[in-house]
Amino acid sequence: MYAIIQSGSKQYRVKKDDIIQVDLLEANPGEQVEFREVLFLGGENCPVQVGAPTVAGCVVKGQYLAVAKGPKVTSIKYKRRKNNYRKFGHRQKYAEIKITEIVK
Repeated sequence: MYAIIQSGSKQYRVKKDDIIQVDLLEANPGEQVEFREVLFLGGENCPVQVGAPTVAGCVVKGQYLAVAKGPKVTSIKYKRRKNNYRKFGHRQKYAEIKITEIVK
């Protein structure tokens, strides 16, 4: 059985024991988190349920593992003929979540 959940403005296809990286959540590592915005539920032994906009009564539970960092992205601002440039970078932080169960 798998589900499609929404966290922030992104959607993730998850099943039990998956580890996903979502945008930072307001929780501490080691805590349980719940995703109530389940958009789709299906699988081999489960009838397909499509939400309108969400599947009623379905919750995906997971455990907050750690804070992870994404790749570093660098860019340069440059002004021609002025001998002026500026280099800047950004590194996004993510929350690693292990999916523990999908409750119908």
